[in-house]
Amino acid sequence: MAGEARSNDDIPPCLAVVMAVYNEEGTVSTIVESVLQQRPVKELIIVDDCSRDKTWEQLQKYASDSRVKLIRQTVNQGKGAALRTGFKAATSPILIIQDADTEYDPREYYVILNPIVTGKADVVFGSRFLAPVDIASSTSGMQSAINY
Repeated sequence: MAGEARSNDDIPPCLAVVMAVYNEEGTVSTIVESVLQQRPVKELIIVDDCSRDKTWEQLQKYASDSRVKLIRQTVNQGKGAALRTGFKAATSPILIIQDADTEYDPREYYVILNPIVTGKADVVFGSRFLAPVDIASSTSGMQSAINY
């Protein structure tokens, strides 16, 4: 890739998205569909941490998508354990955590991916407490934390 990406469309599939879910039936379909629409997404690993609502049932409609790996923990172990389970299942060269509550907009993955795919950074951390991302269409309030 020459130069920095201006959208997700500029980045080829290279990204594992790990999503821990727990009782997210109200938002899980919306966020899964949004994630799967993004070009950089090579795989989406969803770990249901023993939801008690209809989250797991809703996820079954994505089971036939070859990019989706569904994992269900039979005992609630917490978000950290669910993420570690997802990390172990990931095979793509770059990994990102996506919350299931739609707080972060998957259309902005390229902001985090740019320093990695251009060779300027090995790791990038995001924070909603630092300076705003210079994106006119930002909907998530994602903030920039790119220090390289």
